[in-house]
Amino acid sequence: MPEITDPEKLFAPRADGLSTTVVPPIPSDAPATRARSISGLRRSDLLALGGSALAALSIVTLLFTQIAPLSGPIGFVLLTYVIFLVLYALLVSFDESGPVVRDRVVAAVVHSLAFLLLSALVVIVAFTAYRGLKALVHINFYTQDLTNAGPLDPLSVGGISHAIVGTLIEISIALAIVIPLGITCAVFLNEIPGTFARFVRTIAEAMTALPSIVAGLFIYATLILILGLPKSGFAAALAISVMMLPIIIRAADVVLRLVPGSLKEASLALGTGQWRTVWHVTLPTARSGLMTAVILGAARGIGETSPVLITAGYTASMNTNPFSGPMVSLPLAAFNLVGNPQITSIQRAFGAAMTLLVVVLVLFVIARIIGGRGPGNLTKRQVQRRAKESERDAKRFSQLADTTTRSSST
Repeated sequence: MPEITDPEKLFAPRADGLSTTVVPPIPSDAPATRARSISGLRRSDLLALGGSALAALSIVTLLFTQIAPLSGPIGFVLLTYVIFLVLYALLVSFDESGPVVRDRVVAAVVHSLAFLLLSALVVIVAFTAYRGLKALVHINFYTQDLTNAGPLDPLSVGGISHAIVGTLIEISIALAIVIPLGITCAVFLNEIPGTFARFVRTIAEAMTALPSIVAGLFIYATLILILGLPKSGFAAALAISVMMLPIIIRAADVVLRLVPGSLKEASLALGTGQWRTVWHVTLPTARSGLMTAVILGAARGIGETSPVLITAGYTASMNTNPFSGPMVSLPLAAFNLVGNPQITSIQRAFGAAMTLLVVVLVLFVIARIIGGRGPGNLTKRQVQRRAKESERDAKRFSQLADTTTRSSST
C-alpha cells in the first residue's frame, strides 16, 4: 500500500469547514510489534549471562597465560568484566532491539556494583571475625580489662570490658547532647526559613566534612588547656558530639522536608498552633527517618579514634567515671592493640573491632524497633491512652448536653 507523504492528504475536509486527521494505514508487510517482558528472567537471558561470563573468563585466562605478557589480579578482573559486558551485549542483540540491549547492559552494571558493595561488606565482617575468633570465644574477653594482662599473656587472661563500658558511656553522653540540639536545629531550619536559617544550614553542611582530629584539638584546646579540665570521657564525648551534630542536623533536615505539607495544613486549619503542629504532626510523621538520622550520627561518632585519644587518653583499667581519669573506647583499644607485634594482641584488636561492629548492629536494630512504626501506627499504651481520653471527652460532652437541656427547660 502506498505511503501518504503529502501533508494535505492527511486532513479530510468536513461540512463545517474544519478538517479531520486521517491516520495513514499500516503497510501489510510491517513487522508485528512484540511486547517486552519485564517480569523476571527468561531462559535465554540466563544462558546469555552464563555464556558471556564463561567466555570472558576463558578469553582473559588465555590472554594472561598464553598470548600476552599480562599479570596482576586487578587487571585480570577488570579485563574480564569489560569483555563480559561486550559479549553480553552482543548475545542480547541477536534477539532484542537496541533499547533492550542498552537496558540489559545497564542492568548488568547496576547489579554488578550492588554485588561488589555487598561482597566488600561481607569480606570485611568475615575477615574481622576470622582474625578475632580466638579472642571472641573467651568469656573473660568481655568481663575483664587489661590491667593484669601483658603482651605475652594468653587470651584466657584479660579482656576489653573497660573499652566496652567506655564506648557506651561516651556515646550515651554524646547522644544526650546532640539529639535535642540536632533535631531542634533541623526543626528550626524547616519551620523558620530566612537568611539566618540558610546560614546555619550552610555551616552544618560544611561541618559534615570536618576532620575528626580538628574536633579533638578544639575540645583539647578549650577544655583541657584553657579551662584546665583533666582528660576524661566527658571531654571525649564532647569531641564526638562535634562530629555527630552536623550529621544529625543534615539528615533530620532532609527527613523533615519530606513530611507532606497537606498534613501541616490540615492541622493548622483545625486551629492548632505552629509548634503544636510540629510536636503532634511533623515529628511523629518523620519518626522513623529521625531515628535513622540519629543512628547515622551515632555510627559516625562511635568509630572515632583520634578525638578520644587526644581528649581522654588511654588506660588499660576500668574507669566508669566520665569526669575523672582517662577512658578508652573500642576503636582506641583496637588501635593500640594492633600496634603490638604479639599475635595475642593482634587477635584482641580484631576481637575489639568485631565487638564494635556488633554494637553498631545492635544500635541499628534498636533504632528500627523504636522508629519502625509508620505514621498512625500506635503502641498498645498509646491506644489505651487514646481510649481513656475518648471516654473522658464523651462524659464531658454528655454532662454539657444535660446541663444545656436543663437550663433550656427552666
